[in-house]
Amino acid sequence: MDRPGLVVTGASGRMGRTLVRLIGEAGDRARLVGAVERAGHPWIGQDVGVAMGGAPVGVVVTDDPLEAFAKAQGVVDFTSPAASVEFAGLAAQARAVHVIGTTGLEAEHLERIAAAARHAVVIRAGNMSLGVNLMVALTRKVAEALGDDWDVEVVEAHHRMKVDAPSGTALMLGEAAAAGRGVALEEVADRGRDGITGARARGHIGFASVRGGDIVGEHDVVFAGEGERVVLRHLATDRTIFGRGALRAALWGQDKAPGEYSMMDVLGL
Repeated sequence: MDRPGLVVTGASGRMGRTLVRLIGEAGDRARLVGAVERAGHPWIGQDVGVAMGGAPVGVVVTDDPLEAFAKAQGVVDFTSPAASVEFAGLAAQARAVHVIGTTGLEAEHLERIAAAARHAVVIRAGNMSLGVNLMVALTRKVAEALGDDWDVEVVEAHHRMKVDAPSGTALMLGEAAAAGRGVALEEVADRGRDGITGARARGHIGFASVRGGDIVGEHDVVFAGEGERVVLRHLATDRTIFGRGALRAALWGQDKAPGEYSMMDVLGL
């Protein structure tokens, strides 16, 4: 069939359910060929549509990712760092496009994902939405224009169940601000303040995180100068925006050479 077959990992999660639904609605653009969950999960062996409380879709949830990936052209993955690293190697074996929306990835995870990208297409982003990636581009331009006379703070808010902080999107924005200034983020990041911290260091990029309720995602980049502030803001009210971006990425990657790409590549920003 001409429609790329896609597998959703972590199918029972919030993003997993969203992706199963979106791919099912994709018509002639894509088709769902697999749904993966961890071993022992109660969804294993069930039709994923039925497990979600709807009609059968003809795809049974499995705990064998390699078997699922072998019949797919793409894998869409919003899980955990350890799981995404494992899936990267297996997707590379299957030569399937691997779209990674997982956050909280550290240097060791990124190294293994980069190794997988030598054999297959990997598209990785801390946030898959069009609006956020436009904000990333704007953050870099504003930081470059204003310089380090202006203080930069990245403030993010998410639901109470989010386990990593700062968010992947906040780090993307911080990286963009640092790149605009021509510095490495790890050299200027203030990841938390408590107690008597002293005056703010010139050129540092600060992060603050809020967790509560069912907040989907809110991000501000505050450029604070003497007597004025510039604030870039993105508010997400429906996580479908991340699923739509991930689906677009999976389709975009179908004819690309092996390598690691970002949503900036997908969107041509």
